[in-house]
Amino acid sequence: MALVPETQSDARAYLRLTDGDLRRLSIITQMDREEFFAEHPRWRRLYGDRLLCSALCQGAAAHYVDGTTGIRDFDVWSFYREHPDAPFPYRRKRVRPFGDTRFGRCLDRPAFEGRPVDLVGRSIPSVRLDDPAESVQHYLQTGATRSARALRERPVVLLEPAHRRGEIIWPEAEEEPEHSRVASQKGRGGRWRRPPRT
Repeated sequence: MALVPETQSDARAYLRLTDGDLRRLSIITQMDREEFFAEHPRWRRLYGDRLLCSALCQGAAAHYVDGTTGIRDFDVWSFYREHPDAPFPYRRKRVRPFGDTRFGRCLDRPAFEGRPVDLVGRSIPSVRLDDPAESVQHYLQTGATRSARALRERPVVLLEPAHRRGEIIWPEAEEEPEHSRVASQKGRGGRWRRPPRT
């Protein structure tokens, strides 16, 4: 499907996201993380080895699942195991270019090549052996913050770890046989159902 004309203030792209697009988002996230830790040794010491996962969230994640939501930008969240000494700096947010114009350009950042990628980090309760998806699911289920409430309104799609890239971890799948659950949670399925409000 063609892009919505970029003269509109709410121009959205409706091309389907591919595995290669998810990989590009993962690389952008990794590079931003490396730059942040290189600039801030204290945060490297606290969080350099505590990454749980990174995930595509909000509208672009919904578009990955249903193909009809459209993309204005890419919201990527990195989740860390919370360190007892300090939470990850939740106010840190960076915006990077996607680096590919297939989805159009950023209307308010004309110098960007492609759509903006908003990069956010958050530390959440978790221990070393916890499954990343389960830790994020618990955060979304129980979190009382505005961020948690906003994130649980849309799907969450893993970017890292790489072997689980494309796995839809929110909303949670209903209990079903293991072989069916793996097939349904990996990649794009049918339309997702908005989780009930709590």
